[in-house]
Amino acid sequence: MDPLILGSLAAVALVMLLLSGMPVAFALGFTAIAFLFIEDGIGAFEVAAETLFGALDEFALLSIPMFLLMGSAIAASRAGSDLYEALDRWLYRVPGGLLISNIGACGVFAALTGSSPATCAAIGKMGIPEMRQRGYPASLATGAIAAGGTLGILIPPSITMIVYGIATETSIGRLFMAGLIPGIMLMLLFMAWSWFYAYSKGYNFVEADKHFTLREKLVILPKILPFLALIVMVLWALYGGVATPSEASGVGAMVCILLVVIIYRVWQPAKLWEIVRSATRESVMLMMIIGMAGLFSYMMSSLYITQGIAEWIAALDVNKWVLLFYINVFLLVAGFFLPPVAVILMTAPTIVPIIIQSGFDPIWFGVILTLNMEIGLITPPVGLNLYVINGIVKDVDLKTVLWGALPFMLCLVLGIVLITLFPQIATWLPDYLMGPVR
Repeated sequence: MDPLILGSLAAVALVMLLLSGMPVAFALGFTAIAFLFIEDGIGAFEVAAETLFGALDEFALLSIPMFLLMGSAIAASRAGSDLYEALDRWLYRVPGGLLISNIGACGVFAALTGSSPATCAAIGKMGIPEMRQRGYPASLATGAIAAGGTLGILIPPSITMIVYGIATETSIGRLFMAGLIPGIMLMLLFMAWSWFYAYSKGYNFVEADKHFTLREKLVILPKILPFLALIVMVLWALYGGVATPSEASGVGAMVCILLVVIIYRVWQPAKLWEIVRSATRESVMLMMIIGMAGLFSYMMSSLYITQGIAEWIAALDVNKWVLLFYINVFLLVAGFFLPPVAVILMTAPTIVPIIIQSGFDPIWFGVILTLNMEIGLITPPVGLNLYVINGIVKDVDLKTVLWGALPFMLCLVLGIVLITLFPQIATWLPDYLMGPVR
């Protein structure tokens, strides 16, 4: 059978299973085994287990549960609320300052946890009720937190970047550095829109009787500065070549738990067990997806589907920028229906070689891909951040949250355009600190 037809049938089968409500990992694994069985018969089962184990037999994967443990420990403490309170005390006089401080809190908390849903939940529980009480429209308050939460998969340390690095065999340290400036740029774009909206609508959102002294502004900083220092130390260890991602994440997780115990007195066995259990649950879910995606990729390659798709794209003979546009559209659509990790594991092994052949930098493309995934997090039907926010603020319907997030989606699109036109936004920092790739 023609590889493109076979690939189309595999894609249709996978989409049907996903639409049925089957978990992503099981849908990937079932589709892979079914098509291998159709092609090779009972012999397909002999390689399935070995291929699944081989996909997980990667030392760098150890960093995922460790970074998740860091995020789980921080989410279990008051670090998020203290961070939010600190920014509010410093920005309360700025028009739209509470909205800006919430986005800033999302950006910093995203760097602490590496998780978009955790960021939305932690900051949204505190920030959304406060913003609505101050007079912010429900759509703007919920949309800003939903969009701010997407920064969790771009600002390092990012689980998505780790998965992309493993799937494409690119440097995770370079990917982390490449995501730092774009992440800050997006956070500033979100803040700029928030300020412009407040200013254009004539909203001030400043309580005349509210005032914080310098002492009140400084007193809260000792609680959050150790966590920020921890992130700086982890990134320094990675960028400076002092430690591998697995080693840095392991030390970071241990120090983070110690900080939570010392600063926030989270020492009860039940609470510590909940931190470990939450991180383990998320880790197992991601590892299942990674393992099954490896099996799915093996099926695509062994049936010559991947090679056939690559040859078909190469035969299009279109301008490389047109090709990049088509790939962006494809990634956007895929992100509408699948979580970021699944999209990366399913598409990166096929797309990245084509990207490299077209003369693009795979590190730069990792940032572009991640931005597309950010849009998917606040876009139906899957839009995980939208449902997290909807679950926090039950009296605001999903449509309102979506409309509030729409301007921030356009900011993400603008970010893709800027990084496409000026690749140095993503490539300058890794090249400066680690030298250009040879």
